[in-house]
Amino acid sequence: MIAALDPAALALVIGVLSGLAILLVGIALAGSASRNYARRLRAIAARQPAAGPAGIARLRPLARRSSTPGIDRLFRLLPRRAALAARLSRTGYGISIGQYGLGSIAAAMVFALLFLFVAGFAFGPSLLLGAALAIALPHWLIGRLGRRRTARFIQLFPEAIDLMVRALRAGLPISEAIVNAGREVGNPVGAELRGIEAGMKLGRDLDSLLWDIATRIAIPEFRFFIIALSVQRETGGNLAETLNNLSEVLRRRRAMRAKARAMASEARASTAILGSLPIVVIGVLSFTSPTYIAPLFNDIRGLLLLGLGVTMLITGITIMVRMARFEI
Repeated sequence: MIAALDPAALALVIGVLSGLAILLVGIALAGSASRNYARRLRAIAARQPAAGPAGIARLRPLARRSSTPGIDRLFRLLPRRAALAARLSRTGYGISIGQYGLGSIAAAMVFALLFLFVAGFAFGPSLLLGAALAIALPHWLIGRLGRRRTARFIQLFPEAIDLMVRALRAGLPISEAIVNAGREVGNPVGAELRGIEAGMKLGRDLDSLLWDIATRIAIPEFRFFIIALSVQRETGGNLAETLNNLSEVLRRRRAMRAKARAMASEARASTAILGSLPIVVIGVLSFTSPTYIAPLFNDIRGLLLLGLGVTMLITGITIMVRMARFEI
């Protein structure tokens, strides 16, 4: 069986097996690092019995560093590494750059094998298509996870501000109000605010901790909150009333955004249908009539037409998406 394979295909199979082996080693190393971190937390709790499980829970938000530093160093030459790390941190799952890179490499190999042995494409187009999908799909998935977490943050943030307003009216300082809100409200708002509590225990100031969250979350609503605190600190005034007005503004923005999204739902559905139709047709023809669709990938003229079609498709989808997007 192996002798009957083309040398290029055999090289690809060997590369896939090697990549999967590296991926398994990386996962094992990541698990070892996580176990070491958990062991250090238990040792701290043993030295400070009063901390208990609650103290360990407060220390966990400080673990912002990667659990796979050795694997991350393999991808230190990636372009825009800081932007990629910021995108990964917005998901809230603690995905490191090394894990993301190894996952993309494994996905590229799997897609290339599918195109080569299942769809019957040539070695070069299979490798190129596999690499393209392995770059596009993880990037889209990470962005979707980040947007979902951001939307959840926007949904819960006015409720967190209301809790702060009640605490301020009860006579608590703003730092204690933020800590109490983090304990009461759900994630991801609660997780970020609990990180503020852990940071202040280490001596960091409130402003720097808030701007760290603004860097990870990157939404104007939270920047409004930080600016309101800064202005009140410099000019004085009733902070509870200021935050209450901010909560009302955020709720109106959320309602207006939901209304705009409902009005643009038809345009988004049309974009999804028209954009996915060529891909679905090519996929169906690849499995039902591979000889009919093969010249599109094996012939230089077919590749040129394919590139022209992909360019036109991306242009049309981009225009339709921008037409259905409203900035509020």
